[in-house]
Amino acid sequence: MLALFLMSPAPAGGGGGDTTGQLIQTVVMFGAVIAIFYFMMIRPQQKRAKEHQKLLASIKKGDSVVTSSGIHGTVYEVDETTITVTIASNTNVKFDKSSVGTVKA
Repeated sequence: MLALFLMSPAPAGGGGGDTTGQLIQTVVMFGAVIAIFYFMMIRPQQKRAKEHQKLLASIKKGDSVVTSSGIHGTVYEVDETTITVTIASNTNVKFDKSSVGTVKA
């Protein structure tokens, strides 16, 4: 669409053409680009963030989790902002809740 706008011929005459039509066309094009950007990039990311927040809120003791750094373990304790994960026998590691990538069933 933008290429068509840029390739459109200049108005005939000595420069006294109607620029109102061009201004409206430019504003419509910018609006379309912004709308496409919103629906293709921003909105899906917001949806993923909400799903991740729900996942973090549903973590409970005994869940198998994988952190964003790739550490697999079982939740030993859940606090408000942190979780303690058992990664081996008698080995507990404390993480921020936000570092949990997935909860395995």
